[in-house]
Amino acid sequence: MAVIRIDIHGSPNIGVYTLTTDSYTIVPVKLSKSKAKLIEDCLNVEIIETTIGGSFLVGVLASANSNGIVLPHYAYDEEMKAIKKRFDVNVEKIECRKTAFGNLVLANDNGAIIDPNLMRETEIVKRIEDALGVEATQGTIASLPYVGSLAVATNKGAVSHPMIKEEELKLMQDVLKVPVDVGTVNLGVPYVSSGLMANTNGAIVGHLTTGPEIFIIGQALNVIT
Repeated sequence: MAVIRIDIHGSPNIGVYTLTTDSYTIVPVKLSKSKAKLIEDCLNVEIIETTIGGSFLVGVLASANSNGIVLPHYAYDEEMKAIKKRFDVNVEKIECRKTAFGNLVLANDNGAIIDPNLMRETEIVKRIEDALGVEATQGTIASLPYVGSLAVATNKGAVSHPMIKEEELKLMQDVLKVPVDVGTVNLGVPYVSSGLMANTNGAIVGHLTTGPEIFIIGQALNVIT
């Protein structure tokens, strides 16, 4: 287990382009074979290369855990079929005016925290819960609603925006059932998921992430650095 640095298509914002769980990892198409192998070895799960609705921004548009993945309504049928064919998970395309589910939902295999504005749409929340196989609770981080962009959670731990409030941190711990610490990526960026992909086997950060940031992430997610 380890924390390693990479870039994706020259960008340190690797979490924007990728999505990972304990069951599978999704990376953008045209990623080099050597980089794909590095990701696969670090996270110890099989990967699939695909777009979401034709976009490389997989980590922004999709939210997932080991049970399933939630996609925006404009995801292509062939993209859904490719994921289902490769991995035995729920794949749910959701009709909603909001489409950046990676920013709206923070989930692991124990629970999910959802943008409070999205929680108002009961049918959509139920479909997210069914797809991910967990109960969803509304919440904020640093008083901001786009929780998926502000933290990364695995089944061992979570890393959050440094300005998270005490009551928000307690909610994360209660819902996700893991310890929560605060940190940054890529030279102080507080939008943690933009530069981090992680599961219980390892973590990968954007190539601008400093040694102290890596140490904090490794400790928070309980991976050996």
